[in-house]
Amino acid sequence: MKTDNKVIRRQKIRYSIRRKLAGTAAKPRLSVFRSNTETYVQLIDDENGATIAAASTRDKDIKAQKGTKGELSKMVGVAIARKAAELGVTTVVFDRGGYLYHGRVKAVADGAREGGLQF
Repeated sequence: MKTDNKVIRRQKIRYSIRRKLAGTAAKPRLSVFRSNTETYVQLIDDENGATIAAASTRDKDIKAQKGTKGELSKMVGVAIARKAAELGVTTVVFDRGGYLYHGRVKAVADGAREGGLQF
């Protein structure tokens, strides 16, 4: 099975980023994954290996909205910030997942900042 060079390159970048940062219960890691159609984010406590909260463009309230993938990604950022506020989390470590900080990844970050998260 042939693997795509773009995927391998992103994995190497992703591993490099993960070596440098980790989330705790007080300051979890905000991990972003984007597929061709959807955007997913998670708040992860790496010390316990647990996902604290998650949001995606597949959530019912976001999926009901109309807009571009970038606009929906911004809504995902606001949604994860709201869930984090309910859990008492105000600061996070941003993990862009090997993607460029541009487009949908940046929209998630902007939405999370608008929602009140600091990173």
